[in-house]
Amino acid sequence: MPGLRTLALTVAVRGGARWEDEARSGWSHCLEHLVFKGAGDMGARDIVERVEAEGGSINASTGYERTSFDIRALDGSLPLAMQVLSDLVFRPTLDSAEIEREKDVVAQEIAEAFDTPDDHVFEMAQTRAWAGQPLGRPILGSVESLKPLDRDSIGHWRAQLYSPDRMVVVVSGAVNETELLALAERWFGDQVATPAQVPDEPHFIGGDAALTRRIEQANIVFQLPAPSARDATYTAARLMTEILGGGMASRLFQSAREQRGLAYAIDAYHEPYEDAGILGIYAGASADRAVELAQVCAAELKMLATEGPTAVELSRAKAVLNAGLWMSDESPASRAGRLAAQVLIFGQPIASQTMADRTLAQTVEDVRAAAAGTLSAGLAATAVLGPKAAAPAGRAFRNALFA
Repeated sequence: MPGLRTLALTVAVRGGARWEDEARSGWSHCLEHLVFKGAGDMGARDIVERVEAEGGSINASTGYERTSFDIRALDGSLPLAMQVLSDLVFRPTLDSAEIEREKDVVAQEIAEAFDTPDDHVFEMAQTRAWAGQPLGRPILGSVESLKPLDRDSIGHWRAQLYSPDRMVVVVSGAVNETELLALAERWFGDQVATPAQVPDEPHFIGGDAALTRRIEQANIVFQLPAPSARDATYTAARLMTEILGGGMASRLFQSAREQRGLAYAIDAYHEPYEDAGILGIYAGASADRAVELAQVCAAELKMLATEGPTAVELSRAKAVLNAGLWMSDESPASRAGRLAAQVLIFGQPIASQTMADRTLAQTVEDVRAAAAGTLSAGLAATAVLGPKAAAPAGRAFRNALFA
């Protein structure tokens, strides 16, 4: 992108928590932490100091399907950024003492997530949605699954997970293509692939989970099956989600919060995986209003599924999605992350104009059908965390949809 003074480098791997068996649950996330403890000729402090000395920043994240390492930096910093990330993914030290310390750190992270109601409630719903499958296990794993992790086992897992045949290097912003290709060949071109078993296709199971805690508000999550990232109805589902609960003008915000005062926070989201997806609704509400809130959420979704959106709603949703797309294009980091995901999912980047055109082409009937599709299986996963009075909200949501 000409005229820019910054660049964003993303090294992304098609691999994460979904690639783990139950015995290795959480290993991918722990590995992402461990590589920052030392790699190549760098210690933990050296890694961040080298990047920050050139005005940059470094970060990483582990998801169910991808692990990403990111550096944002100034023009001219690409050689250093490529070297640092290559060392992290291919040449980490994996010191035994650091492994034991990091297991303790992750245990604290697990405890913190449990103690945070609006984090743990999502984990509860995820566990119900994909019961008995990798998508139904926490990305953090458990204290028990991390216990056997040692230098040899995590080193073997690194070779499997960070295999170059499932890796993409993306740079956006102030980048010269010739320099990029030469650096990619130098730092990433001589690695040997390590075969790994591709995860099985997930199947949405559903069910209700409730956890009583003495807190002021109830935290509520409803989930239903939704299109995958590769599904032809993906774009319609995104528009449907925006109309249902994507912002302050959405149906849920207006009906549940503004008109009835049932929730202080409410939104809908679409979580697409490669071959499955979730439509989710999150709300924070008073326990004594939770059942009514669940019924309102179900009613709004059913109305979208039977009548579809209005032309005004659809036009507004298209504007919101396309604005977000073009705004993200102006951020090198957002652009790099999106391109990396596209290459790993589809095998190639998708032009922004193509994405915008797909959004604009969707009709009222397309969006109605996407809403109806989430109800067609008659399945839902619900999670309620908070005062005991809120516990029936999950069943109320299910009954309102499917009874």
